[in-house]
Amino acid sequence: MDILNTDAWIGRETIAYGSLSDHQAAQAHATLGAGHAPTHGDPLPLLWHWCAFPNAAPNDTLGPDGHARGGALLPPVHLSRRMWAGGALSFHKTLHVGEPLERRSRVRSVTEKMGQTGPMVFVTVDHGVYGARGLAIQERQDIVYLDIPDTFTPPGKRPLPADPVESVATPETLLFRYSALTFNAHRIHYDRTYTREVEKYPDLVVHGPLQATLLMRAATRAKGRAPLFFDFRGVHPMFAGADCDIALHEDDEGMHLFTGQDGHQCMRATAVWEGTQ
Repeated sequence: MDILNTDAWIGRETIAYGSLSDHQAAQAHATLGAGHAPTHGDPLPLLWHWCAFPNAAPNDTLGPDGHARGGALLPPVHLSRRMWAGGALSFHKTLHVGEPLERRSRVRSVTEKMGQTGPMVFVTVDHGVYGARGLAIQERQDIVYLDIPDTFTPPGKRPLPADPVESVATPETLLFRYSALTFNAHRIHYDRTYTREVEKYPDLVVHGPLQATLLMRAATRAKGRAPLFFDFRGVHPMFAGADCDIALHEDDEGMHLFTGQDGHQCMRATAVWEGTQ
């Protein structure tokens, strides 16, 4: 596979500074929230920190898909499709609207594999998010690169294991707003012609982090408090237009949550609180 020396990128580090202002929190709430909109000094809902560190890459550095080419952290993988496949987070301290934040990122691993559809590269990045009181969030981000296929061949469908407790509409406006919140220019979320003709998806793709945020919201509502640990993994693309169904069930390991469409899973997640065995 045509990438630079893998070992040269493992251990690479960057630091970013950010915050979620009152205005940004109002926009995030209009897109993601319900009930009270948080204002300056209020606790920041979990996973909203993904809106606090936009990658302000100039237009002339964007690739054909809308992602920034190159950069100081991620290796220049020469495969055409890049996806945020999943991740895991542990929460140590509460962050607040308006609080200055720092994110320290480090490449943990770069792994090349040959999958059923061709070459793949997996990049794992560790993030530490710090607020005024120190380390608040430890996060693992899993990114996968692969070639764009000639035709869309979806992965096998897994049925939702429980009846949905909530259904969330996924209009184009929701995808546009979430892309704007996170300053994400990936065209599969807003450019239907590109999505169908170039990346071969049947329709606009609902962001993985957006689905994870909806699952986190559902977990917090169901338990009445935020979890201490959360992991998630995409298992099937979700497309705009059809409702995003949310299902959940609990066992000794924690609360298992799922997004789905047409009765099959799109994302799986687990939330864990203190005292969970």
